[in-house]
Amino acid sequence: MAPSGLLVTGASFAAFRGLHWGLQLLPTPGSAAQNRWKWRNICVSLVHSLLTGAGALLGLSLYPQMAADPIHGHPPWALLLVAFSVGYFLADGTDLLWNQTLGQAWDLVCHHALVVSCLSTAVLSGHYVGFSVVSLLLELNSIFLHLRQLLLLSRQAPSLAFSVTSWAALATLVLFRLVPLGWMSLWLFQQCHQIPLALVILGGTGLAFVGVMSISLGVHILVSDVLRSRPCPPILGNKEARGTRTDCDGEAITRDDSTLSLKDLASGSSSARPGRGKTNTRRCSSSMHYPPGTRPGLGFQYLSSSSS
Repeated sequence: MAPSGLLVTGASFAAFRGLHWGLQLLPTPGSAAQNRWKWRNICVSLVHSLLTGAGALLGLSLYPQMAADPIHGHPPWALLLVAFSVGYFLADGTDLLWNQTLGQAWDLVCHHALVVSCLSTAVLSGHYVGFSVVSLLLELNSIFLHLRQLLLLSRQAPSLAFSVTSWAALATLVLFRLVPLGWMSLWLFQQCHQIPLALVILGGTGLAFVGVMSISLGVHILVSDVLRSRPCPPILGNKEARGTRTDCDGEAITRDDSTLSLKDLASGSSSARPGRGKTNTRRCSSSMHYPPGTRPGLGFQYLSSSSS
């Protein structure tokens, strides 16, 4: 590894571990008090996604040669951006293994191991840096995945902020995760005869792993945040349909008005107006937490990350 790459990787590792330690000195929202470590971990991941995602987008905009020649075409600072990301994934992997068992975090540990292997190859050899920078575009989607998770931890779902974040996560998942993954997969397939077999296998495995995780996460968000969050329509033809609707389990939900207040919708709590019957605002949505072991980034932190 080049001395500058090694220095940036080590400094990045120390900075992210220090940031996680520093967050312990700050108050955690009361709603997330039972999961303080996860809150801090996602906050650190959000910082990484903001820095590397913005850096990758800006770098490719200013130096499109990195996409035109992913093997050799890159400015010196691009290698440092990749090394910076390697330091983060090493720090986050350390944090995962320190606070969780391997059985709890095996998918993220495997993801981080693949990402570090792919990105380290670029830093070690000085080649494929442009390809690695393209993979860091996935962090733009991870920004919204991390924000969504923080809103869930702080019990801000359902809310307008949560809905906007969920839609943004889905939109950026397609634009900055699936599109770059598809482009990288096609490029790797077309150039496989010019690339060492070991690197083709490593890159292909990483792209396949992250691709499957990305699609699974997208389907999960679409179902839990969009489809299941819609209230069920009233049953027409029923004499009690006026002011009555049913939930997803077939139970009647009655109310005396044609609409609920915005405050009720934002809080998701049952309330009653003076002199009127109680309103049952039971939602049809299911739990909107990630499947066990997943988290946004390249993403899931995603995934989140680059090849992640």
